[in-house]
Amino acid sequence: MQANDPDILWVEEPKLGLAGKLYLPLIAQGLTTTTRHLFSKKITVSYPDTEPEIANPLIYRGVHRLNRDEQGRVKCVACFLCATACPAHCIDIIGTESPWPDREKYPESFTIDELRCIYCGMCEEACPVDAIELTSLYNLTGRTREEMVFDKEKLLSVHDQTIDKEPMRSQGGATSQGGFP
Repeated sequence: MQANDPDILWVEEPKLGLAGKLYLPLIAQGLTTTTRHLFSKKITVSYPDTEPEIANPLIYRGVHRLNRDEQGRVKCVACFLCATACPAHCIDIIGTESPWPDREKYPESFTIDELRCIYCGMCEEACPVDAIELTSLYNLTGRTREEMVFDKEKLLSVHDQTIDKEPMRSQGGATSQGGFP
């Protein structure tokens, strides 16, 4: 490329006036934004004294749960699609032969590392039997890393805690695509 190439369009830097050099318009703009926020409605919630309201729990991505079928068994068929679809590689499944005649396999072990998870919802989308879902539970705490690795029993206990407030999306009239009704 040559400096005298006719295809090059040279643009001159604009000259700043006195107001531009002193940043006065920018300061005035910042003070206007601050004043507008001073007189707007406050949205601060005094957590944990007041629980925040989740506007639409169907699209909120919180703690995972493993759903149960009509007989109370784990709904998972150990197809490994959720573990395959997970971009964070936080799901580990060990499948074994099922003692029930209606399926070939079930998970002997099912663990999710909640600290590694990015809560993208890909596991929920990949599951063909709606066995795994993300709930609207957001207050997830643990003192050690081991407490944040949820095994099958802990995931099923999350189901027992949330099933009354959040029915399974497959039974609640929502489609499996995005969890939207």
